[in-house]
Amino acid sequence: MLDIDLLNKKCIDIRKLIVNQIGGLGVGHIGGSLSVVELLVYLYYHEMNIDPKNPDMEGRDRFIMSKGHGGPALYSVLADKGYFSIEELDTLNKPGTNLPSHCDMLKTRGVDMTTGSLGQGLSCAVGMALGSKIKSDDAYIYCLLGDGEIQEGQIWEAAMAAGHFKLNRLIVFLDYNKMQISGTVEEIMDIEPVIDKWKSFNWNVYRANGHNINGIHKSVIEAKKSKDKPTMIILDTIKGKGVSFAEEAKVLSHSMTISEDMRIKAIKELDSEVDNL
Repeated sequence: MLDIDLLNKKCIDIRKLIVNQIGGLGVGHIGGSLSVVELLVYLYYHEMNIDPKNPDMEGRDRFIMSKGHGGPALYSVLADKGYFSIEELDTLNKPGTNLPSHCDMLKTRGVDMTTGSLGQGLSCAVGMALGSKIKSDDAYIYCLLGDGEIQEGQIWEAAMAAGHFKLNRLIVFLDYNKMQISGTVEEIMDIEPVIDKWKSFNWNVYRANGHNINGIHKSVIEAKKSKDKPTMIILDTIKGKGVSFAEEAKVLSHSMTISEDMRIKAIKELDSEVDNL
């Protein structure tokens, strides 16, 4: 059963962990981490077949954070789920850490693929989904792309392969916050008409508010009805969601300096959100 209130509360908890991680370091990818919280909470606390005590479990569902700079969001969820200690979050991107700024499967327990070189994660997800199909197991492969990331040509090679091989257990999400490191997506290289593009590669396409867990849930339910196509779920999101200074910074929140005063302010804002649930 989908407990919306519980998951919304968990989203606030995860945002606080993200803020404390990046605030403790003093700088980091806060905008694109905050924009994907609802998706990660939905997947890891409701949808995915995983076991934190056995992270290499055969036949498990897998998640690929292709936009690897969203690592702080994924680390927060993994720590809260028990893959490693909450205290380890304080080591984000520091010497000797197991939590680099971009996801690394060789360092971080629970990370299914090393990412950060944008455009490569979908190819990895396609390979995993094809392997699962060949083995006839029941695993779902989930992958999260950044909107600027799909300007990379490798994305479309992978999309073509997924459609060709009818990888119906591959579900991909687009973090469509419409901003990237050096400007808006529309200014840098417009990706519209994004729905038509994915459909033309023989994908199912759905669209949802990326900050509405019920909307995400409904889209995933539809995706799982597919028998012969992969699915793209476009999530309309807000870069820096939930923290006023990050939302207001827009493009500049891609990677920004966070002072101690800013960290405290953000935590107070998030604490106040609990009363509005």
